Amino acid sequence: MTAAFSYKFEDAPALLGVQRSARGYRWIERLDSGLSLVATAIAQANGLPELLGRILAARGADSQTASRYLDPALRTLLPDPATLQDMDKAANRLADAIRNREPVAVFGDYDVDGAASVALIERFLRAHGQGVTTYIPDRLTEGYGPSPAALEGLVQQGATLILTVDCGTGADTAIAAAQMAGGEVIVIDHHQADEALPPATAIVNPNRQDDLSGQGHLAAAGLVFLFLVATTRALRHGGYYQGQAEPDLLGLLDLVALATVCDVVPFIGVNRAFVAKGLAVLRLRHNAGLRALADAARVDTAPSCYTLGFILGPRINAGGRIGAPGLGAKLLACDDEVEARGIAAKLETLNTERKAIEQTMLEEAYTAADNLLASDPDRPSIFLGVERWHKGLLGLVAGRITERFARPAFVVSWEPDGSGTGSARSIASVDLGAAIRAAVHAGLLVKGGGHAMAAGFKLERSKQASFLDFLTDRIAAPVATAQFTRQLKLDGVMSAKGASKDLLTLLDRAGPYGPRHPEPRFVFPSHRISRVRLLKDTHIRCTLQSSDGARLEACAFRVGETPLAELLLKNGGLTLHIAGRLRPTSWNGREGVELLIDDAAEANGA
Repeated sequence: MTAAFSYKFEDAPALLGVQRSARGYRWIERLDSGLSLVATAIAQANGLPELLGRILAARGADSQTASRYLDPALRTLLPDPATLQDMDKAANRLADAIRNREPVAVFGDYDVDGAASVALIERFLRAHGQGVTTYIPDRLTEGYGPSPAALEGLVQQGATLILTVDCGTGADTAIAAAQMAGGEVIVIDHHQADEALPPATAIVNPNRQDDLSGQGHLAAAGLVFLFLVATTRALRHGGYYQGQAEPDLLGLLDLVALATVCDVVPFIGVNRAFVAKGLAVLRLRHNAGLRALADAARVDTAPSCYTLGFILGPRINAGGRIGAPGLGAKLLACDDEVEARGIAAKLETLNTERKAIEQTMLEEAYTAADNLLASDPDRPSIFLGVERWHKGLLGLVAGRITERFARPAFVVSWEPDGSGTGSARSIASVDLGAAIRAAVHAGLLVKGGGHAMAAGFKLERSKQASFLDFLTDRIAAPVATAQFTRQLKLDGVMSAKGASKDLLTLLDRAGPYGPRHPEPRFVFPSHRISRVRLLKDTHIRCTLQSSDGARLEACAFRVGETPLAELLLKNGGLTLHIAGRLRPTSWNGREGVELLIDDAAEANGA
């Protein structure tokens, strides 16, 4: 290449022969050729460089909507909460509870989305001078979602209204028990739902089958934010705020952004505004809990999606995973500096413990998965069942298995009595949530549910074989299709010289990036690889050098003993085509740019 940057593959002829890369992808341009004119129109209408026009067009923008991508604002993207089924009913009920000073309880999930949702409601009620009882179940002993004993206990403690957040859609028995005990239950959830719903006072869930709002992409915390908007509106219409200020809902967006990123929901619609505006709130460091956690994690740069998803999120999750389920929500709702620092320190310790346990489990899981594929390389999924594996880390292990072996993974911890707790992760175009719910209806699972890409379940060991046969029949065809059509979408062709801080600043204008609005990915053709080193038997760092002598530092995380690692390690001093995403670096006051390697291919196109 003679230029530092170009847009099309034909500008780098060597790439045209790459059909299968180290990770088994076919590389294609993200921008369909038919959208080139749209990209040009976006650039011209908004005074943008052509590159930014192409990136926006490839993510669904046109000349009329591009401004909403460049400045995702709540005033244009926030939906009317009333469009969600049961929202007005739920908001009016909480408004009544606030007016009448009723005892309110909140039952939340133990992950980041659940913790943030609980903290949002606690902070909202506190702003109205009202306390709240919170309950986060123990993942290891109680499992996911409300139980009859938990909800009955909250009613016995005096709660007349219970809100379940990020859970409850499938809790028929527990909600019926709470109602029988004299309490009312409002469900605010986003998990997939069956046609028949629990007997709750209101169920706000955009993924219930009769909801037409089109907001199924929201995290639970995003739904809770809409619920608080609706509740504030109900209180305002009733004259509650005469003589007093309304709560500062915008100041809570840091919690909504945290949950939106960590729950890996699509960055479309209002979710992009939640994240963009939430990051701006986070930079103000007003939340004592998040401030303490960032300090404990030694975050010394402006917060980003990476900060939320890979630094703060795992630490909040550590409590729920290792055995202190309420710590995350307590931290996010905390206003006391000393208490916040103490909780953050505990979460930091638990996260260190989590990483050690996870590493041991991963080593076992990778070996077991390799053995399964050695005997049956075409199996559509990987099912791993191990005696007494740590239940809090099953989802992480399933995610790593799916990432490495490019097929759905089901990871189960077996108990001595033959019962098993499992977690599953999927690949694009394979709906695990629907498969798990179908298995429950078929009597093959004790219970289960989730999303298209992630699910949880309980099963009896005696039904393992039948469950696996059911899964094979259900998902074999979509898995085969997904694997055959695996594509790595690229936004342009670049040389090491073009990877600059100025380019990152330009790309940030189209952010924030996440699922359905992915980070720009570029390919660096025929770059020489040098200084290749393996770190902790898992990560690889190296240096890319273009033909003009320009260099770019690069890294590949969690590649271990994969074909990508083998290709990088054996080609030190030789040339490869490298695909990846750019990110800023800061070290000892020096700022730079590095490449996160996603894939590689031999420079001869083999």
